[in-house]
Amino acid sequence: MRLFRFGPPGAEKPGIELDDGRRIDVSATVSDFDETFLGGDGIANLREWVAANADTAPAVDSEQRFGPCIARPSKILCAGLNYRDHAEESGMPIPDEPILFTKATSSMVGPHDAIVIPRGSTKTDWEVELAIVIGQRANNVSEADALSHVAGYAVMNDVSERAWQLERGGQWLKGKSADTFAPLGPYLVTSDEVPNPDNLKLWLRRNGETIQDSSTEQMIFGVAHLVSYISQFMSLLPGDIISTGTPPGVGMGFKPEPVYMKPGDVIELGVEGLGEQRQVAEAAV
Repeated sequence: MRLFRFGPPGAEKPGIELDDGRRIDVSATVSDFDETFLGGDGIANLREWVAANADTAPAVDSEQRFGPCIARPSKILCAGLNYRDHAEESGMPIPDEPILFTKATSSMVGPHDAIVIPRGSTKTDWEVELAIVIGQRANNVSEADALSHVAGYAVMNDVSERAWQLERGGQWLKGKSADTFAPLGPYLVTSDEVPNPDNLKLWLRRNGETIQDSSTEQMIFGVAHLVSYISQFMSLLPGDIISTGTPPGVGMGFKPEPVYMKPGDVIELGVEGLGEQRQVAEAAV
């Protein structure tokens, strides 16, 4: 299934995109796509409801805004430098174990909302990524069992302010968590529709020029490994997001000089089978 949330910021409602492309409002049976929904039998129950009610459910207007495909999760975790060639373009060593950092959940926005370049930012960058959405609590799970704890997958733009991330000391969190720095969606595509998340094309265009073009098969640490590895250090809860890293082509890696976002830039990105995003960068007021 392809789950989405629609409506004004803070008042989104749950919806489903059907196989024939129609979008329907499912708020009559689901309050939201959140930890409670994912941690129970929400997906299975929703599938049964849709089979019985799709023809009579309210349609979702094509002009409706898409919100983040998951209501605010307990945490957003990210794997840094998870593509070998991205680590090389960043001038950083290839990691022996996953590099983990967090993004504030308040950074989440819809897939087509504006990216606001924060006041004082000089190096706001883009990163197309595959995001894992956890469906069952995972604590010390094996790699063999890890995918059974995944609800599905989504597109993430891991927007980053490189000066704050790398030049201001401390952890990467500071450069990753500004408002609008985590566009998520448009869809949560359930795992049954993504048979091999470690072999999906992903791409990003800036102002019409393709600058990231790769596949998740280039990841150093695959989806099952990341879920299992992270669950050794903390419990992953339903709705938690793991963003799996970005391929080369980020602004920081441009030669001879880095290129960063400026107001008016149009960023378009997507992951095979999961949908596409489009954001326009704007300066903070």
